[in-house]
Amino acid sequence: MSDRMDISVVVPLYNEAESLPELSEWIDRVMWANKFTYELVLIDDGSNDASWDVIEDLKEKNASITAVKFRRNYGKSAALNVGFNLAKGDVIITMDADLQDSPDEIPGLYYKIRQEGYDLVSGWKQKRHDPLSKTLPTKLFNSATRTMSGIHNLHDFNCGLKAYRKEVVKSIEVYGEMHRYIPVIAKWAGFRKIGEQVVEHYPRKYGTTKFGMSRFINGFLDLISIFFVGKFGKRPMHFFGTMGAMSFFAGFLITVWILLSKLLAISANEPYRDVTDQPMFYLALVAIVVGFQLFLTGFVAELVTRNSSERNNYQIEKVI
Repeated sequence: MSDRMDISVVVPLYNEAESLPELSEWIDRVMWANKFTYELVLIDDGSNDASWDVIEDLKEKNASITAVKFRRNYGKSAALNVGFNLAKGDVIITMDADLQDSPDEIPGLYYKIRQEGYDLVSGWKQKRHDPLSKTLPTKLFNSATRTMSGIHNLHDFNCGLKAYRKEVVKSIEVYGEMHRYIPVIAKWAGFRKIGEQVVEHYPRKYGTTKFGMSRFINGFLDLISIFFVGKFGKRPMHFFGTMGAMSFFAGFLITVWILLSKLLAISANEPYRDVTDQPMFYLALVAIVVGFQLFLTGFVAELVTRNSSERNNYQIEKVI
């Protein structure tokens, strides 16, 4: 008998006791209707309601369930990372536990991975049932992410409903608020066939939203981190050295200009100002000091990178 499994459904959850029975039954119904072999991986992110009790009851009825409970709330990225490590399926589907993501979308996502050869397929909730206070900032962040990442064919980076080829989730690490930018992380890891599928978005049926404006601040900072680490993680001197050289060179040019102006004024017997009386002198001084500090930062970053145990870890796709 083959140990191969078609799908792993990874569901991070926090205080979703009411929706879990319906979600589990819905997923099971879709899987049986399509004759998929599957597992349901539930990651309880430190819920303080009856979510874990519900999960234990569901496990007694459904052997396909694997569940993990965190001691405290670590966040969605941590839950997904643990779920990815546990997943055994050829295709990994992620979805939220609040019933706003439809399990009926799973077959379509699965076939886009298996038959069309995508590495990652992200859902696009084209018609959302969320307030303007949530949809407007989301659109702004999606636009910024498209611009910075170069992934122009995705409209909704933060949609919880996504499908991945197994190799993708085993090759990336998700932390902080970076679950919002998994397509970007996957692209930097070398998985470039990223697609999108329009999915239906349901209004929240139970509980309350976990959405907060602070997530956008953290998300923006994480986007900058992803961009920097992905581009300069193995060669930080290229970033800090370039910035340092530009700053140092600008300060040097200003200093030369100030000194030449003074010497020319002296040779022409014209009035002149002392170097230290000129505001440009202090601007040049700051530029030179900042440039020097950026160079030092680059050297230190290079030393840290070269002593890292992961300095020569590269994504290898095939070996002949």
